[in-house]
Amino acid sequence: MGFFDRLFGKKEKEQLDKGLERTREGFFSKLSKAIAGKSEVDDEVLDQLEEALITADVGVDTTLEIIEKIQSRVARDKYLGTSELNAILLDEVMSILVDDDQDTLKHFQLPEGKKPFVILVVGVNGVGKTTMIGKLATNFKNAGKSVMLGAADTFRAAAVDQLTIWSERAGVPIVKKEMGSDPASVAFDTVNSAVAKGVDIVLIDTAGRLHNKVHLMEELSKIRRVIQKVIPDAPHETLLVLDGTTGQNAIEQARHFSAATDVSALAITKLDGTAKGGIVLAIANQFKIPVKFIGVGEKAEDLMVFDKKAFVEGLFSK
Repeated sequence: MGFFDRLFGKKEKEQLDKGLERTREGFFSKLSKAIAGKSEVDDEVLDQLEEALITADVGVDTTLEIIEKIQSRVARDKYLGTSELNAILLDEVMSILVDDDQDTLKHFQLPEGKKPFVILVVGVNGVGKTTMIGKLATNFKNAGKSVMLGAADTFRAAAVDQLTIWSERAGVPIVKKEMGSDPASVAFDTVNSAVAKGVDIVLIDTAGRLHNKVHLMEELSKIRRVIQKVIPDAPHETLLVLDGTTGQNAIEQARHFSAATDVSALAITKLDGTAKGGIVLAIANQFKIPVKFIGVGEKAEDLMVFDKKAFVEGLFSK
């Protein structure tokens, strides 16, 4: 059974809980302070809760949305004990996260006629985009799928070299050209080769930083057009990779790329290295884009399929 085909079991839950430890500890130290000596959820508790959520980088707008929902429940139920706050928090935060309608990447239920399934991976340099592609390739292959990589970030020699190392490590083929080549031509050759060889999954890396948004939009649009010459409905997924440790800056990146291309899914990296894991909630809520993967460590197996219930429990439960 492949990595992604397994249900979210005990091992995955422990792995996730460990990855979210810093965020959880920081949040609960503040939440414990908020409810110390209190028997009911009053304005003071809500103020302290608001501070705890914002400190965890849940974001002002998302935090206020959560607080308003809890206030409504307090008004409706008249009396709300602090012992119930955890369960209510879990419910309200869960409702904020966007459901994945396709569920495609999660269980590999690839639609008929979508072979190869093409994933365009976007994001700024330094967020772990190339590493994300390598980890995805490893896990897709472990799940029994054939994979091909396309090194369309031709502006950085290091990006091609790094992706080549991952392709060798994962044992999957890569299509690449010399630095400075047209990224769209790399994408075209990759998809063409994948069709000819009957490959299941194509992962295409793209440039992380072009000199302005217009250039970025033009480059990504060109890549899409050439891919569609081979597969008219591709790319089937545009995955935006964001660094969880950058906090609110990740929101600006999401805004930038959402304006430049049709982002359909999110992957959040480095969540184990931050006390601000609440950024996942802020981004998902603001852009209404499903989170599909989260990174909680350096190894390929530390890339986890996003399970919103497990994530929320890991974030807010002791």
